[in-house]
Amino acid sequence: MSMLLHINTALGKAITGISKENAIIAVRENAIQKDHAAFLQPAIQEMVLDTGIALKDIDGVSVINGPGSYTGLRVGLSAAKGICFSLQKPLITLSTLEWMAFPFKDNSYDVICPLIDARRMEVFTAMYDRNLKCISPPQAMILDENSFLPWLENGTVLFTGNAASKLPITATSHANARMGETESALFEQVILGNKAYENKEFSDLAYSEPFYLKAFFSANKI
Repeated sequence: MSMLLHINTALGKAITGISKENAIIAVRENAIQKDHAAFLQPAIQEMVLDTGIALKDIDGVSVINGPGSYTGLRVGLSAAKGICFSLQKPLITLSTLEWMAFPFKDNSYDVICPLIDARRMEVFTAMYDRNLKCISPPQAMILDENSFLPWLENGTVLFTGNAASKLPITATSHANARMGETESALFEQVILGNKAYENKEFSDLAYSEPFYLKAFFSANKI
């Protein structure tokens, strides 16, 4: 049975945990985004002490790798790579958008659309079907009154994420629009991480980089 360490500092809440198969053994969270870097390593050490599980005994590390906060993605991946390199464990990198879409898998919606705030009227988004198959790849999108209308005209669209409130009224008032209130947590990362581990979908330690989705230019960008 696989035992994984999980790291997620991609968005406003940082989450780290340890799982055995699909069972969560330990979890720690931090809701202050600017403190993610200071939170992460002590939280991991605290879980190790509380559970008695040494990091050398884990089978791999999963990390939510973007898109998301520029600084947060660097913090998470750097920590994951450091642990994997020092202990010779496999690295698993997971999409933030797929993780956000996961709670709505197997529901009746035709399309699941996670939205990440990218400042001003821009969002990071992608489209998934009810089986969590990606049907429109991740992209940076500047919202306008026509955003998502072609998708809404063809079926129900579930919007979720920290940028859903930025949607134009033409989208939110559409008869086929649905708003998701459920937020992803460690459980969704555990399921995705275990699936990747079982399928040996490992990332290259030397060349893995955060999936920023767009170039970082200034402090006003994510």
